[in-house]
Amino acid sequence: MAMRAYAAAKRTLSIGDKLMEVNWGLVLLISLCAGFGVAMLYSVAGGQFHPWALSQLIKFIIGFLVMIAVATIDVRVWMSLAYPAYALALLLLVAVVAVGHMGLGAQRWVNIGGLDLQPSELMKVSLVLALARFLHGKSVEEVSKPLNLGIALAMIGIPAIFVVLQPNLGTTLIILADGCSLLFLAGLSWWWIAPTVGAVVAAVPLAWRFLLHDYQKARVETFLDPAADALGKGWNITQAKIAIGSGGASGKGFLGGTQSRLNFLPEKQTDFIFTNFAEEFGFVGSVALLILFAVIIGYGVQIAMSARSQFARLLAMGVTLNFFFYIMINGAMVMGLIPVVGIPMPLLSYGGSAMLTVMFGFGLLMSVHIHRQVEIPRHSGGII
Repeated sequence: MAMRAYAAAKRTLSIGDKLMEVNWGLVLLISLCAGFGVAMLYSVAGGQFHPWALSQLIKFIIGFLVMIAVATIDVRVWMSLAYPAYALALLLLVAVVAVGHMGLGAQRWVNIGGLDLQPSELMKVSLVLALARFLHGKSVEEVSKPLNLGIALAMIGIPAIFVVLQPNLGTTLIILADGCSLLFLAGLSWWWIAPTVGAVVAAVPLAWRFLLHDYQKARVETFLDPAADALGKGWNITQAKIAIGSGGASGKGFLGGTQSRLNFLPEKQTDFIFTNFAEEFGFVGSVALLILFAVIIGYGVQIAMSARSQFARLLAMGVTLNFFFYIMINGAMVMGLIPVVGIPMPLLSYGGSAMLTVMFGFGLLMSVHIHRQVEIPRHSGGII
């Protein structure tokens, strides 16, 4: 069996062969989650496909086609494109600062050909690609060398600075988490990790005084005591908790959510979509959805472990962790476990850039799965 798999990897696979190799079980789970998202957008609009549900469905269909197309491209091609993709995403982040336009109080979007793009979303996947390419073939000792570590940290830090200036603290946290996780998985020495964690903790007071904006400080203060201004700064998280709690064990039923229908829920179609799901399907439904997400993450880890090259393993783990951080931060945020930072729930929240980026990432994950038997030499530049 192993010899047949290796022989298959050495020959050129046709498009038909690659489509047969797609993990259709994972595709089904992804589609199921996206279907729940469309249903929730239909619900929060009062049982109407406009303005969100139909648009989201179209975006998912486009994202689905992108995912399949990306999956059929050899993982070595993606390795060759890793640095150009990172450079393009970084250029778009610079463009946001120069010519970007405002939305919801932040400058995060740039208009290209009539389409509004959020480059910070593109940077999440581009960074994973570039870091996986940079760390490919490096031993544990080489990863921990000051020069290599300095380059990797610059690759993480430069886009993080541009994103935090927008300001977009939530996406900045995911970029930092994605990058640091890949360094850890590549074998970064604890002699670097422990002092860095200590330095970050020590820098919190300085960040509070000089880095955080007033509205970000207000979010932290509200997180610590939301009841202090329940009708003002604490409104969002208070209403989110009410919606989740009112769902009880089994929920109020589809289209039965009152918090969203009566417009108590803030950003009900984006950041707080999970609260509407919890209100309508209750504790049981929420746990079932989280289990569904966990199975998708498990698929990602399994695909990473089955890959024969370090680049493919790091790429698959990076995409999987990016998806995990989305879920963890959004879920913790709407339940009041962390301050509100403005991160969408993947596949559920309304938004084009986030949907297409997540689907592109799943396409890369599928590419790793299809080409899992491909070996990439340690010092290869991509296509061999």
